[in-house]
Amino acid sequence: MTGVDNNPYKLFLENIYAAHHKRGKRYGYLYCHGERGLYLSEWIGERKNILDLGCRDGELTKYFAKGNFVTGVDIDRKALDLVKNKLGIKTLWLDLNAEFPFEKESFDVVVACEIVEHIFYPEPFIEKIQSILKSGGLFLGSVPNSFRFRNRLKFLCGKEFETDPTHVHGFSYDKLHSLLSSYFGNVYIFTIGGKILPFLRVSKRTPKALNRLFGRDLLWKAKK
Repeated sequence: MTGVDNNPYKLFLENIYAAHHKRGKRYGYLYCHGERGLYLSEWIGERKNILDLGCRDGELTKYFAKGNFVTGVDIDRKALDLVKNKLGIKTLWLDLNAEFPFEKESFDVVVACEIVEHIFYPEPFIEKIQSILKSGGLFLGSVPNSFRFRNRLKFLCGKEFETDPTHVHGFSYDKLHSLLSSYFGNVYIFTIGGKILPFLRVSKRTPKALNRLFGRDLLWKAKK
């Protein structure tokens, strides 16, 4: 259930994101297409209790919902209605900057794709996620690669490289690795999306240094 709440700031925040999703045609849209979904499906498997933070309308959730028990969280109730109708999962309407009503060691997997860059204070947020994972549990997620070469060129030309007004943090590979490693012992970050040359895409076969410089997204797997 999405629930009812008269908190004026939460309603204000919901209106911002609902308008942002509608204006940007983000319902039914998946950043980097389905590349993240294939990784997540493989890593998660089945018979897991999963918390999907920032699930929106479930375009990514659908890759790992089958065979698992998933709770989807978002600030946008329209998105939650869409994912509930699409996948039949449990949903919670939450402002993750202020609400985190989950018990310790209650999930096998927490997914947070394209959400940490929206969180005001990432450190306590990641710490809370670490606490609600069971021993051996997985924290999976992704953030845009803010310091990729294309963005650096825009900055050099005096242009804004960050065009999403809902983003409050930018991450490089090193910054992200440092943040995750503060709470998890085993952290792996994969660069996905983007092109090094018009005919050469970022992939497992291309050098890691080039991937980190040209890749669009930073996808991680961290184990408790």
